[in-house]
Amino acid sequence: MRDEFVEAVLSVVELVPPGCVLAYGDVAELLGAGGPRQVGSVMSHHGSHVPWWRVIKASGGAPDGLESEALAHYLDEGTPLRGKPGEGSWRVDMQRARWAPDDAELDSVDVVADELWERRHGPRARMSDPDDGIQP
Repeated sequence: MRDEFVEAVLSVVELVPPGCVLAYGDVAELLGAGGPRQVGSVMSHHGSHVPWWRVIKASGGAPDGLESEALAHYLDEGTPLRGKPGEGSWRVDMQRARWAPDDAELDSVDVVADELWERRHGPRARMSDPDDGIQP
């Protein structure tokens, strides 16, 4: 796994606020690189120093083997859950808990994604302005 991808994934994970989650594929989509398996691999090998419990399966399931530890974090952070922990199966309520970054947060994600692109491919060509600078 390339260092720049690992660093980018971990940087995005650090942006996810308490009580919110992203699916592995969401992280890849925000970065415009990799996919759910690649993000999962980064998290399993390098994610112990970031809030790893905030990146989960699209179904809302906690990372395998870490369910109890993740649940403690979810309860502490007030992450919306489905089912009753301790009384049967449970999972994160993805509809309510999925992080929807605001514009400022998206700007932070874009900085990470742009840096990843530049480290992999060189400077990005500037996108053209669809309005071509025309003022209303």
